[in-house]
Amino acid sequence: MLRLTEVKLPLDHPEEDLQAAILKRLGVKAEALVSFSIFKRSHDARKKSAIALIYSVDVTVRDEAALLTRLQGVAHVGPTPDMAYRFVTQAPANLQERPIVIGMGPCGILAALTLAQMGFKPIVLERGKEVRERTQDTWGLWRKSKLDPESNVQFGEGGAGTFSDGKLYSQIKDPRHLGRKVLLEFVKAGAPPEILYVNKPHIGTFRLVGMVEKIRAEIESLGGEIRFKSRVEDIVIERSDKSGQVRGVVVKSEGNASEFLAATHVVLAIGHSARDTFQMLYERGVYIEAKPFSIGFRVEHPQSIIDSCRFGKNAGHPLLGAADYKLVHHASNGRSVYSFCMCPGGTVVAATSEEGRVVTNGMSQYSRNERNANAGIVVGITPDDYPADVPNKPLSGVAFQRQWESRAFELGGRNYNAPGQLVGDFLVGRASTQFGSVVPSYKPGVQPTDLSTALPDYAIAAIREALPALDKQIKGFSMHDAVLTGVETRTSSPIRIKRGDDYQSLNTRGLFPAGEGASYAGGILSAAVDGIEVAEAVALSMTRQTA
Repeated sequence: MLRLTEVKLPLDHPEEDLQAAILKRLGVKAEALVSFSIFKRSHDARKKSAIALIYSVDVTVRDEAALLTRLQGVAHVGPTPDMAYRFVTQAPANLQERPIVIGMGPCGILAALTLAQMGFKPIVLERGKEVRERTQDTWGLWRKSKLDPESNVQFGEGGAGTFSDGKLYSQIKDPRHLGRKVLLEFVKAGAPPEILYVNKPHIGTFRLVGMVEKIRAEIESLGGEIRFKSRVEDIVIERSDKSGQVRGVVVKSEGNASEFLAATHVVLAIGHSARDTFQMLYERGVYIEAKPFSIGFRVEHPQSIIDSCRFGKNAGHPLLGAADYKLVHHASNGRSVYSFCMCPGGTVVAATSEEGRVVTNGMSQYSRNERNANAGIVVGITPDDYPADVPNKPLSGVAFQRQWESRAFELGGRNYNAPGQLVGDFLVGRASTQFGSVVPSYKPGVQPTDLSTALPDYAIAAIREALPALDKQIKGFSMHDAVLTGVETRTSSPIRIKRGDDYQSLNTRGLFPAGEGASYAGGILSAAVDGIEVAEAVALSMTRQTA
């Protein structure tokens, strides 16, 4: 099979034009073409008046070897790479130990699924609830201002990615095509097949719910065990000098009953908001260090403005969908301001996991047909910005997050409403008293106020400078009625749980830090890929093999 890339055609090209372009690129007649399939489809909208579709296609032809020889050295033509996933090992029939996976977000789910497919029958411990119960609890915050600290946007089956735009693309290097395995597993679980070929696939919350349930069922059918409402309170580590070996975990389940589970292989896929677990790991001597992340606001505009700016007269075309953007501005005070987790046609959501704090995030459904576009407009910070008086310096980023989340709770009225401000008022330093043409989407509600004290002064100054500058890239970005909602603090984990080439903690054997919480991923796809790689490392360790 051959792969052709960079096959460009007009946006509204007739269906038969793709085959004609393939024949022309290969220099063959129609009878030589056996079949073809689209591997990837994207678009080039740099010229809004002449938007092009760009295809990568896999082609089967007669006498492929001769054709490859003739086209050797021709750009954008070559053999289709082997993207099939192959398990690194299988569990022996007499294997007694079962690995433990902590957390059932994208990383934990794929780690558990891969281990189960290899025959290792993992035990999965999730502090939150199964996905449909969790969805009801999340709506409880959004609709009734009632927070369940153990069941919310951050905690529960599916992880934080369940209540997001459901983006399924990343910029990680993936020479083994593990992302392809992730997408294939998602399609098998009910995701639309188009995620296999569109350039920036997404699913949306409602579809993710059903997918997660089907993957859970497969894990269980293969001998895996999944325990919900089971918070890991302690990890038992046998220490010798500065190194250690995991011996098991202490789990508190519903009803506050504690149980010790013996294990020498534990996958730590806890997500970026498991602050109590971070503290426990630090107290148990697991090597942790503070790391940079970003803070800011959510900004909302009419989606129509973004569509018009990006696609011109082609705005609304079904193949283009709702337009997104990716923006950056380097401020004069040395800070970088950039858009984060842009959600076309979506909503701003309440994403706190702790009482007395307000956190925002963005979410879209599969249709992406809500009135507003939203994105984080965030400022990069480093451990030098964190409070110096925190006794546990590696956890000082957590203290920094809590400080500004608590301030947002105060500014919003202490009822889980978020503080908000019109962009026009924010730019001139004037408190907002009401909203205009852009109706904020955050629930339970948004309190008009002055956001100038919602973030550190350097962050406020950088964002004030950035908004007019970004307007030069997207006309209307700094429009008066656009809405800022605070605060966005959970862009990534504030810590890194470092691991070695064997995927194990630098100073604790048998502990496999993974995913976003350990700072080895950023988003659904990269977290899922990391889960596969960590599962492989666990399997090889349990069978005493090397990759």
